[in-house]
Amino acid sequence: MLILSRHILKRHVAPFLFSVFVLVFIFLLQFVMQKMDQLAGKGLSAGVIAELIVMNLAWMLVLAVPMAVLVATLMAFGNLSSGNEITAMRAGGVSLYRMVAPVLLLSLILCYLLILFNNRVLPDANHRAKMLMTDIYRKKPTFSLVPGLFSDPRDIQGYSILVRKTFEQTNDLEGVTIFDYTNSAVTTTVTADHGTVSFSPDYQKLIMDLYDGEIHELSMTDFSRYRKIRFEKHRIAMNAEGFDFQRSQESAFSRGDRELSARAMNVIVDSLRQLLDTSRAHIAALVQQELNAVFAPQRSINPSLQSIGDPKTVAEARVVSLASALEGEQARASYYGRRIHEYSVEIYKKYSIPFACIVFVLIGAPLGIMARRGTFGVAASLSLGFFLLYWACLIGGEKLADRGYTDPWLGMWIANIIIGLMGIYLTFRTARESLTIDWSYLRRFVPKQWRSEEEAA
Repeated sequence: MLILSRHILKRHVAPFLFSVFVLVFIFLLQFVMQKMDQLAGKGLSAGVIAELIVMNLAWMLVLAVPMAVLVATLMAFGNLSSGNEITAMRAGGVSLYRMVAPVLLLSLILCYLLILFNNRVLPDANHRAKMLMTDIYRKKPTFSLVPGLFSDPRDIQGYSILVRKTFEQTNDLEGVTIFDYTNSAVTTTVTADHGTVSFSPDYQKLIMDLYDGEIHELSMTDFSRYRKIRFEKHRIAMNAEGFDFQRSQESAFSRGDRELSARAMNVIVDSLRQLLDTSRAHIAALVQQELNAVFAPQRSINPSLQSIGDPKTVAEARVVSLASALEGEQARASYYGRRIHEYSVEIYKKYSIPFACIVFVLIGAPLGIMARRGTFGVAASLSLGFFLLYWACLIGGEKLADRGYTDPWLGMWIANIIIGLMGIYLTFRTARESLTIDWSYLRRFVPKQWRSEEEAA
């Protein structure tokens, strides 16, 4: 039996690793396409971009591993079925449950490892990725000068730069005109025949070395005061903060729910529940006060309201005041309830997604045997429908749970429950009967000229 288990696992491991690689590559390609406009033109180093990708590989792995389990299970049992190995093992007295057992055990190990990964690695990776993206957003695009157009005033504050010609391979400029607005008392205009532009080593200064030009200064308080200076070489250092990539301190960022472990979120949920209980107690007390004010206003009149005079008016003012306090307390309680649901959703998600490894084995093994084909294309096609169903249930359940329409545990586990029950049913049926998927009905969608002569007839 040990040899049989090793043989089944050998058929499963290679497709699993291949599927993980393909799925991570797809997620990575999607991520790069989404972030391309935010990264392009920033002048980021290859190391920063590589770090950003590595930090985001964490959540990609969390999603890719369960999906790869389904694809690999379909391929493994499809190959075994197409090669009549399933039939041979059944003839030898090996049940389907015994065949699935080693793959199911492997999925349990993967589930446990993913839970550890979700609580120990993923939160820190998400936090560092958020910090890195925030720092990238702050970085200004690489400074550039377009011939014939003034520079963007947001790039170099206090200066407006116009050049007649630039050179792609060098930092040389021709026909430079600079308007200096840093001194409100004097308007300064600098012109030069040619020059060069560069940044200081710390990217805090934009340095322009100008040659063969003039400096024109006009006083804004006395227009009769005008000065003209000719120069052969002149250097201007302009403040240019924001063009360098600066990393923020970790203490500057608070952690969101996806950047915390389940244990840390449970502590927050406990404190929020205490606040919610306190808020509900205040609501009950306010309701009782309002009832007392309505039915027995003469017994408890606030001294601060006695100056109004009329007892009826005093009672009405008291009711309005209590109603306002009640509304505020209800809003506070509603906020605590929403936050509890949001944190609870993330807690259950850290366990429900890894558990999908087990669920996908239960659905993948019977489907692979029924399909009797172990190619990646067939496995990917069969997996797509279950992926869509799983993620639709997961995302829909998360939205409903966040808004309080359903319990967080149900919202996060409904996908596993539905597909798990389907997998148990199919596994049971396949173990008792020899079921196959009839592919012949798909031939009607193939054009006749592409079919064989027998099929076309």
